[in-house]
Amino acid sequence: MVNKHNYGLFFSLITVAIVLFDQAAKLVIVYLNPAWNLFILDIHLVTNTGAGFGLFQGKTIILGIISLAVALGIVLYYHKIPKRYNFQFLVALFLGGVIGNLIDRFARGHVIDFIDFRFWPAFNVADAAISIAVVGLIWVMWKEEKNLKNK
Repeated sequence: MVNKHNYGLFFSLITVAIVLFDQAAKLVIVYLNPAWNLFILDIHLVTNTGAGFGLFQGKTIILGIISLAVALGIVLYYHKIPKRYNFQFLVALFLGGVIGNLIDRFARGHVIDFIDFRFWPAFNVADAAISIAVVGLIWVMWKEEKNLKNK
């Protein structure tokens, strides 16, 4: 049996790993300032003062405050997150992504994006973590509700 302290450690390690990976990738991109074309993928520096998909451009401070509130909310209500690894992992991914972009907003005044599939707005590791987490949480909750209805 796993106690809740192991869940907390697991959650913390995932969150920190995402933040570190995100920030390290952004530092490399800022330092190298590449213009790499890799088949369907371009890697290049893009600065974003808005949110995902280029929404709310120039609203860095407001988005930073919202990100801070979301991060604090997750930390303060951590005890409400189900003590199952799938939930812990997905919420930790989400929190790591929020913190990664939050660091950019307050430290740089914009978010560093660099992954560009040309047909989709450029994004970064933090954005990918947030997107995976949201889709994963929707999937897990849908599966759980479906299982409850089938009982």
